[in-house]
Amino acid sequence: MICLGIESTAHTFGIGIVDSEGNVLANARHTLETETGGIHPIKAAQAHILYYDMLIKSALKDAKLKLENIDLISFSQGPGLGQCLRVGAVAARSLAGMLNIPLIGINHCVAHIEIGKQKTGLTDPVTVYASGANTQIIAYAGEKYRVFGETLDIGIGNFLDNIGRYMGLGFPGGPKIEKLASTGNKYIELPYTVKGMDFSFSGLQNKVRQLINKESNENLCYSVQETVFAMLTESTERALAHIGKNEVLLTGGVGANRRLTAMLKQMCDDRGVKFEVCPRSLSGDNGAMIAWQGIVEFTSGKRQELIETEIDGKWRTDQVNITWIN
Repeated sequence: MICLGIESTAHTFGIGIVDSEGNVLANARHTLETETGGIHPIKAAQAHILYYDMLIKSALKDAKLKLENIDLISFSQGPGLGQCLRVGAVAARSLAGMLNIPLIGINHCVAHIEIGKQKTGLTDPVTVYASGANTQIIAYAGEKYRVFGETLDIGIGNFLDNIGRYMGLGFPGGPKIEKLASTGNKYIELPYTVKGMDFSFSGLQNKVRQLINKESNENLCYSVQETVFAMLTESTERALAHIGKNEVLLTGGVGANRRLTAMLKQMCDDRGVKFEVCPRSLSGDNGAMIAWQGIVEFTSGKRQELIETEIDGKWRTDQVNITWIN
């Protein structure tokens, strides 16, 4: 079976093609970036529409396939920005109807977990899902992916983008903050908010905004990373102790950050827990993870009527029916 997956939850539009063995045959994408400000949902959706045709052709060329070779279409049904999700949903419905093949809507967050498991070989991890709008500590329990810890306000990726915007770094801000942090040499004390296994970034964000132009951007970025990643690491360790798992998976766009990776690895090494990071090419938003999740769910028996493919911008990880894990 060959599945074409469409990702369009936020600033990235992706077309991925994956076979039933998990081989990524193509993973084309376009990410909207700006010199100033942050993501604008309408502009992101417009960019998705503009790049859709080119990315479809690019993915098929990379996979050395034609549309007639596709057996299944999957798309990000939620969560995400409504304007962006609709572009992917309309494209997916049109393709599935034209080709007369099945269509499956995928939970974006669960797709991040499953592609990470497939590529790392982990079977039952505590997943640190760190992306733009989502920051959750997730593990399978009681026939669901349960959220054992999560942000109480904004996602860590959006937090980093906001800090980058305040500093005039453009969008996305995370990679630029990581680069500046590498040259910082002074730790500035910032609010550290962990409540059980949940965490909050808004107080920290406000404090950093007050310190801009009073402290160097390099030292602020260094202090931001040390603080927020320590919060995530502490919460992950608490989740490990609470649930009794022995694997940790890091995924999501912020999972590409080397400092976060190093902190989690050190904690896991100290506890004797296996630690893996989803490959960088698949950790951020991409169509291949949506395609793989389409195969996973279709193989487990999921089928959808057209009326069931309405987008859901607030579809939580712990609301997904998990039919593929015994």
